[in-house]
Amino acid sequence: MKKLVMVINGKGGVGKDALCQALEQTYKVVNVSAITPIKEIAAQHGWQGEKTPQARRFLAELKRVFVDYNDLPTQYLVEQYEAFAESDAHILCVHIREPEEIDKFITHVKLPCITMLIRRKAVDMQGAYGNAADDGVHNYPYTHVFDNDLPLEASQAAFVGLMESIMREML
Repeated sequence: MKKLVMVINGKGGVGKDALCQALEQTYKVVNVSAITPIKEIAAQHGWQGEKTPQARRFLAELKRVFVDYNDLPTQYLVEQYEAFAESDAHILCVHIREPEEIDKFITHVKLPCITMLIRRKAVDMQGAYGNAADDGVHNYPYTHVFDNDLPLEASQAAFVGLMESIMREML
């Protein structure tokens, strides 16, 4: 089976991780995020995993600082991508919020790659989070959009079906 890189995005709480986990029933999936090395640094200095607007803003700003300083998030993702390319996994789910960071990462990808926006009406209607990373997720020309408004099992089954179709088309 061939490999696919999926850059996945959407506001916090739309179900991105649950959908990536649902893919594990059919495919071998690697799930990575640009914010992981930032969270590790933040945890060393008092962040305790909370997902409040203040904490989200803190992580987004800390990420921006590292992007400007040494591009740590993209370096991390490229390392993860290279490991995926050498592995027996089928799908790499890459969580990236900012449009310019999505474009930057994609320039490193040589395997088939799609971008996927996950939306959920109840979350999208809540308004802004107060940070550019979360609030700008709709500002990208995604190749695919999935509306995650069904009950959990039905939504997961629909997403797996969509990904099966994409895998057949692209590969």
